[in-house]
Amino acid sequence: MPDSALVDRIRAVLGGSEWVGEGSRKAWARLRHEGVCAAPRRVLRLMREHGLLAPSRRGLPPWPRSHEGTIVTDRPDQMRAIDATGCLTGEGNATIFVLIDHCTGECLGIHAARRGPRFEALEPVRQAVRRVFGGFAEGIAGRELQLRHDHGSQSDSHAFQEEIAFLGIRSSPSFVRSPEGNGCAERFIRTLKEQLLWLRRFDTVAELRDALHDFARRFNETWILQRHRYLTLSQVRQRFLEQDRLVA
Repeated sequence: MPDSALVDRIRAVLGGSEWVGEGSRKAWARLRHEGVCAAPRRVLRLMREHGLLAPSRRGLPPWPRSHEGTIVTDRPDQMRAIDATGCLTGEGNATIFVLIDHCTGECLGIHAARRGPRFEALEPVRQAVRRVFGGFAEGIAGRELQLRHDHGSQSDSHAFQEEIAFLGIRSSPSFVRSPEGNGCAERFIRTLKEQLLWLRRFDTVAELRDALHDFARRFNETWILQRHRYLTLSQVRQRFLEQDRLVA
């Protein structure tokens, strides 16, 4: 395929995606899904030459890295991450809580509230427990699931720690001054800001909450990651479920 025709296909792929700022690797993957074969380096070169790459910023960490391992798990439901961010609405500032699986990258719980105390922080945890384990009961998580969190007042509170212990979830606080320890949740929040919070204005917290739930559904069903060989996050979980059935 000539370069000019391939550039047209790249533009079509980028324009047809519901996500903004996707790079050359995802463009290459989506082209392959449509039956267009092109080398990744060629796609990168053409996107660079035609100004189709998203702006990026590079910099060095302010201090030496104290975390040298990986936080991605081998299977779903071994570790999840919870974190919070904020959003300005017509009713004032709102707090957003998210819960992410470290293996699949899925958003298993998301919630927004006018204020963000410990009781609101537990809402995405409850959503994820009901979604994956099918209920809400003592020890339902099986005592093997860990919850990664920072040292915020909500997650360190007695009410928060007591409820996750009741559900059979083990607390896994991230290392001090090592934000990469909670990197799965941090990365999702960045995507949430780039794809939704910075693009729309919300008049009410209820409107924001509805948009967050819709975003989480679309994210799980259509977002693709290189480490999953560009499968959607829901497809990754389904593959693990199918493997478990074959083993059983």
